[in-house]
Amino acid sequence: MIKTKGVLLNMYNNGDDSIYTKMAADISNSNDISEDEKTKLLKNITRLKENKINLMIVGATGVGKSSTINALFGEEVSTVGTTPDPETQKIEKYDLGNLILWDTPGLGDSIEADKRHTRFIKEKLAENDTQGNPLIDLVLVLIEGGAKNLEISYKLINEIIIPALGGTNEKCQNRILLAINQCDLAMKGRGWNYEENRPEPKLEDFLKEKVVSVHSRIKRDTGVDIEPIYYSAGFKDEGEEQKPYNLSKLLYFIIKYTPKEKRMIYVDQINRDKSTRQDDDGGKYNEKTSELLWESVRDGATEGADVGATIGESLFGTPGRVVGSVVGGAVGAVGGFFKGLFS
Repeated sequence: MIKTKGVLLNMYNNGDDSIYTKMAADISNSNDISEDEKTKLLKNITRLKENKINLMIVGATGVGKSSTINALFGEEVSTVGTTPDPETQKIEKYDLGNLILWDTPGLGDSIEADKRHTRFIKEKLAENDTQGNPLIDLVLVLIEGGAKNLEISYKLINEIIIPALGGTNEKCQNRILLAINQCDLAMKGRGWNYEENRPEPKLEDFLKEKVVSVHSRIKRDTGVDIEPIYYSAGFKDEGEEQKPYNLSKLLYFIIKYTPKEKRMIYVDQINRDKSTRQDDDGGKYNEKTSELLWESVRDGATEGADVGATIGESLFGTPGRVVGSVVGGAVGAVGGFFKGLFS
């Protein structure tokens, strides 16, 4: 029986563990693969479900870590000032099931506080998981778009984060993402079209120049090649709508830099309000994100299972194909679900 993406989406939104459960059910009920192949595929599906992602968010004080977390994951998981004395704060851990967020204290409050905070960051980046791999999968470094002096950010990136990750392009690749937040404030609010929630050409040129400048400074000082993106998490008072810009781009790069076998974990946690991913620079990031997640499902389920390309295509479809009517209906509809979620 072919499951439409609408049926799957309805089950998913109603709290059913549908992506993994329905995939497993379709594999079990398939007449096109052997029992041995089914066992291998189901084992891989279980492994996909049990993965954990550890994402660290760092930046100077006031850079917008909390608003970014809330915009991405759609709930008030982060609050400002969780202790009476901000200088005593350590890294805050937010456990969202299989997604773990490490929200670090902002730098720039005082010299002594910064020393403590950088020590905490270094210690956390040095930790390994139970398999001996680095605990932190990705470090998201936020820079304030409206700030003229970025020395605190450069010190954080060049002297703390990059050395802690190994200090070379190869070791830092896909483990650090640099994002310039509050792009709407980059020219003190001038050049921002508030009605359309996007930069005017003059501000857009300014932001592109800032990207080039930050990239050049980091490469000059460390030799590591990191190209930042710019976005706005948006701001809202109580009862107001949060209107991010380029959040879809930020989410795309977060998922892209996450190990392929772990990407599916984000699906359970991302903000269900698709309006937060509407306004961007035209890069088709929602479509690209859907493709990344679909590849994660297809490759994660078939990896090491020795089921061959034919079985992989019959269950999961070919790359770029609009799935939903392939053998294994609910499994195929997962691709349709991703397209619906990110359209």
